[in-house]
Amino acid sequence: MDVRETIERRMSVRAYLPTGVPDGLIRELLTMASRAPSGGNVQPWKVYVVNGSSRDEIVKLARERGPEEPEYPIYPERLWEPYRTNRFKLGEAMYATMGIPREDKEARFRWFARNQEFFGASAGLFCFVDRGMNKPQWSDLGMFLQTFMLLAVDAGLDTCAQESWSLYPRTVSEFCNAPEELMLFCGMAIGYRDDNHPVNTLRSERVPVDEFATWV
Repeated sequence: MDVRETIERRMSVRAYLPTGVPDGLIRELLTMASRAPSGGNVQPWKVYVVNGSSRDEIVKLARERGPEEPEYPIYPERLWEPYRTNRFKLGEAMYATMGIPREDKEARFRWFARNQEFFGASAGLFCFVDRGMNKPQWSDLGMFLQTFMLLAVDAGLDTCAQESWSLYPRTVSEFCNAPEELMLFCGMAIGYRDDNHPVNTLRSERVPVDEFATWV
């Protein structure tokens, strides 16, 4: 694919076909993604892949245990404008695609719980970072994950980066047998999108460039 086409197609896919993803393909994409920018070539990402039966096991375990105390806040405690509105509009647009009204809290909760099912994707990964790393290394994680997601699109796959998995730090760490010095940053669904599911018609809005860029 052309790079522009790849970027345009990449989205947070929240409904997948049950089609399996070969381990070899995931390995290839991770290898290529490791060429992502990394300050000082530190390469702070640590990745654990779950696929097939291991994916099913962590989904079952997360469902049984429920959420835990996160090790970092996903958003600031009181998100301010315009960021609060950006987030609110996305949530409302997503539920609207499935006809779930704001007052139907139970249906919204059931849908949110699908995060911990990787939205039906047959594979997933967990990205960890050493607890001693600083904010610049966290930005390296973002560049690595974005590179992986674009490569996945190029390979015919789709993804959804999921910080919601950070609400299950102990469960995921124990399941992956991750050493104590590693902290769970996020999870990611990996699979083949279900084009017939209404949620995958959602295209999130982006702020116009003149609202976030200034020529000095």
